[in-house]
Amino acid sequence: MHDELLTTLGNGSVHWFRDWPAADVPTHAAGVYTVWEGETLVYVGMSGRSIMADTPHRRTPLGLFTRLASHAGGRRSGDQFCVYVADRLLLPTLSAGQLREIADGTLSMDSLVRAFIHDRLSYRFAVVPDGATAFQVENLVKRGALGTRPVLNPGTGALAPAQ
Repeated sequence: MHDELLTTLGNGSVHWFRDWPAADVPTHAAGVYTVWEGETLVYVGMSGRSIMADTPHRRTPLGLFTRLASHAGGRRSGDQFCVYVADRLLLPTLSAGQLREIADGTLSMDSLVRAFIHDRLSYRFAVVPDGATAFQVENLVKRGALGTRPVLNPGTGALAPAQ
């Protein structure tokens, strides 16, 4: 049912956070995205939970664009992906000196998170008709529909056998 979307999320066009914003990310759309570090699936997310197929377009961005923009910004406040990147991917790489500088306020953890995201992470995305579809596809990817589960937010449970 969602095979084309899964193919796009696993093998579609690669976009780098360092090149944000990508011209082909729509400013008003529900969508699903995967984040990669090389060949490793790091994270899957969705945005546009409230968007329906007939939701009128707004002048201000809504959905997929705003979520990816938040991730590209690297700020941990209000962005669970950036918190995961900070805690699980970046923190283990920091030196004792960097940790001291973060603790005393001379080095910004958010700036390090942003640099990590821009230097090392890419994403793929798929636009979907509504938030419900985005949620379904996100859960499939979390449970291993791309042949692996994301490092930062794996789902629980097995995929149903193919019919």
